[in-house]
Amino acid sequence: MNNSTSRFSDRVDNYIKYRPGYPVEVLDLLKTSCGLTSDSLIADIGSGTGISSKLFLDHHNTVYGVEPNQEMRHAAEKFLEKYTHFHSIDATAEKTHLPADSFDFIIAGQAFHWFDREQTRQEFQRIIKPAGWVVLIWNERQTDTTPFLVDYEQMLLDFATDYTQVNHTNISTEDFDRFFHPHLVQTASLPSHQSFDLESLTGRLLSSSYAPNVGQPGYADILSRLQKIFQQHQVDGKVEFKYDTNLYYGHIR
Repeated sequence: MNNSTSRFSDRVDNYIKYRPGYPVEVLDLLKTSCGLTSDSLIADIGSGTGISSKLFLDHHNTVYGVEPNQEMRHAAEKFLEKYTHFHSIDATAEKTHLPADSFDFIIAGQAFHWFDREQTRQEFQRIIKPAGWVVLIWNERQTDTTPFLVDYEQMLLDFATDYTQVNHTNISTEDFDRFFHPHLVQTASLPSHQSFDLESLTGRLLSSSYAPNVGQPGYADILSRLQKIFQQHQVDGKVEFKYDTNLYYGHIR
């Protein structure tokens, strides 16, 4: 998983508090299009702090969360401790240690772009049932639909360390086609949003691995720009992120 195994270790608290969840309409889509039921067995690969797992746990699914980052995995275990049907696995997308031919759904939320795709494809084919579904999900922040979002995007381009290199939108349609081949990949997009005051907006920024963190070069500069953007665009002390929750799903065997 490249350096994603460690790059979020110092951002876990902000990740838990300020990253968006996934809209419940994701479940509705998967029920209609893929036959999801509460009995479907789920493998959540790159499960992080448990945000994507929670969506399915609340649907009463049994979920195996595979996460190599120790800090994020431990955070998920605490976050999801009330769910007896959550199983935390210390492993990677390329070698999950999960049993073969077992899972009705493999999901990956905000994580697939970190995986070695060919090794992951082979592993997914091993652990999924013949008629199972792979579902790749991202909350994609809109970048140009409001003046605030335009300015926020420009701030990242100006100050973030490797934003353009690690941005998940670097994955192309051809990459998805290749991953699901010979099956067709299906797509869907659902709207969602988050509202922030200055404190939570700061936490949301610092949850991103490409943002300079406390003690790193550029930290003071990006926070100064963030405060200016917030003051310019806030309404009643709040600004809003608009997201497209994008799904790519299909069979892989």
